[in-house]
Amino acid sequence: MATGLLLSGTIAALLTSALPAQHQPSGGFEDPPPDKIIIKVATVNGSGCPQGTAAVAVSEDNTAFTVTYSDYLAQAGGDSAPTAFRKNCQLNLLVHVPQGFTYAVASADYRGFAALQSGAKGTQRASYYFQGSPNTEYRTHPFSGPLNDNWQATDTTDWAQLVWAPCGVQRNFNINTELRVSTGTSDPEEVSFMTMDSTDGDISTVYHLAWKECPES
Repeated sequence: MATGLLLSGTIAALLTSALPAQHQPSGGFEDPPPDKIIIKVATVNGSGCPQGTAAVAVSEDNTAFTVTYSDYLAQAGGDSAPTAFRKNCQLNLLVHVPQGFTYAVASADYRGFAALQSGAKGTQRASYYFQGSPNTEYRTHPFSGPLNDNWQATDTTDWAQLVWAPCGVQRNFNINTELRVSTGTSDPEEVSFMTMDSTDGDISTVYHLAWKECPES
């Protein structure tokens, strides 16, 4: 089955813990900086994203970026492989921002397709953290059968809860996403599956960025 997949992530959920005061950005600069940010995939590892199946694109106004996948599907039941019920992808992003600015992820939109038999269960989960930070945030979205349709989930973060990238320090951003499917009380001979994708592969996960000006050193 062709699955043009997209990152289910929730990069948006990088929220709660605050950085030390000396590293926090100042003011409330909400417009994106004039120069473009550059986002590159440093490493991609996981059963849901074999080599060469992940791509990142940044919007022209620097307020969002998308991550697309082409092979991200979890399934259970029937003759599914024993390990097929769980797929994950660890995405390590190298984010270059214009001098004097920092960023946080304010929200994330996820889309995919689910074919869950009556009684079957599906879960989409994501965690986010900056390199070197002890703080990791998780977001989980459960799904139940019967379901045979596109699915969508959105994570949002209040401005006051955003966790900002440290000013003046290059820190890679990590997103770990996961799909799980279980047969539950459904007929174990019937296959249930869940993807992060669309049938035509044109739908992507979108991460919306917030910006602040860094204090002058």
